[in-house]
Amino acid sequence: MGGPVTTSDLDGVPARPPVAERRLHPVTPFRRAWAPVAVLAGWAGHDPNGAQEQLQRLTSTMLLIGLAVLVPAAGLYGFLSWWFTHFAVTDSELRIRTGLLFRRTAHIRLERIQAVDVTRPLLARVAGVAKLRIDVVGADKKDELAFLGEQEARALRAELLARAAGFAPETAHEVGEAPAHELLHVPPRELALSLVLTGATWGSLTAALVVPPVLWLATHSVWTVLATALPLLGAAGASSAGRFVAEYDWTVGESPDGLRIDHGLLDRTHETVPPGRVQTVRIVEPLLWRRRGWVRVELDVAGSDNSVLVPVAPRAVAESAIARILPGVTVPASLSRPPRRAGWCVPVWWRGHGLAVTEAVFAARHGLLRRRLSLVPHAKVQSVRLTQGPWGRLWRLADVHVDTGADKTVTARLRDAEEAARLLRAQAERSRTGRRDARPDRWMT
Repeated sequence: MGGPVTTSDLDGVPARPPVAERRLHPVTPFRRAWAPVAVLAGWAGHDPNGAQEQLQRLTSTMLLIGLAVLVPAAGLYGFLSWWFTHFAVTDSELRIRTGLLFRRTAHIRLERIQAVDVTRPLLARVAGVAKLRIDVVGADKKDELAFLGEQEARALRAELLARAAGFAPETAHEVGEAPAHELLHVPPRELALSLVLTGATWGSLTAALVVPPVLWLATHSVWTVLATALPLLGAAGASSAGRFVAEYDWTVGESPDGLRIDHGLLDRTHETVPPGRVQTVRIVEPLLWRRRGWVRVELDVAGSDNSVLVPVAPRAVAESAIARILPGVTVPASLSRPPRRAGWCVPVWWRGHGLAVTEAVFAARHGLLRRRLSLVPHAKVQSVRLTQGPWGRLWRLADVHVDTGADKTVTARLRDAEEAARLLRAQAERSRTGRRDARPDRWMT
């Protein structure tokens, strides 16, 4: 263990008891030992011809000597990087010290923590360890502790969430993980069928099967075909098999610290969508899903990479999940279309646009084949803008843009110019009153 974190005695105030620093799980050096190997693999991938020439110059003896040096060096690097990594939970922060040559200390204020996710990649599950990812308000990327024992990771997560919710340090250990009530579960068969009925899956697969033969007939170059076919096959796999593996066994549960999402076939992920941090909710409805009444629900969360709430579910089930994450919000049953003269600006596709404003949300829809309905709570609107191009001025049309705290924009397109001006003023007022009456963002409040 590392040395304790202590607080000195100042002005007669007794020092608080030292906080013991902890190390990561002993399996961590094996994970970090791959870093030097990854550097060599990256160089070989960046310059394959140069790497091939260098390998041809090496004899068997030189290769053995290189391996005899590389393997111990990688192992030593992994051990030292683990040895010099410590973390500690103090009265006010989570402190993480890392760095072998260049030291880095992260001071994460407990009240700024907005989510703590537990991920377990396949090999980590075999070793009985887990990765803890800490999502902090205002941070561009998540800090992580990789790896901890599974029980230690869950206990530390529960403690951090309790401390973030305002529990005292001496009682945070006793709070434990808040119980969760399951809201929905996506069956694997339903998930697989939804991917089959997604146009992106068939589009990427068709491109992967058609483009390489055409290139071969045009160029007769194996390298050109491979350079094109591999990315296309990768895209096809990511849009079908990759999504199935990532979204397998998708479960959404409700707890006092937010909505919990568990998913993954090979890599299991345990995420928390914190209340009050959701900026936008999107209901996605592909064309081939409409007959079955299925939708997909996506999220924009400030300072987080959470993007999916429900991969596929009946609309009624999805709307019940939305009501839990946006209390008091009801999905509008009908939306108003742009005026018919909008067809001169956007032929045919103008019918896919729609708008509805309720007491709780600004709702805008776009897309004719793949509909996307975006819901923005009034309290999350950061700014409102009106734009009107030359062609729009000719037909007395304008667009109203609503900017959110997640650096995203929701646009109500092709609205009547007078309606758009009224909407701009009214939405600015609704945003001010919404922020004033908004519920707190903290957990368990």
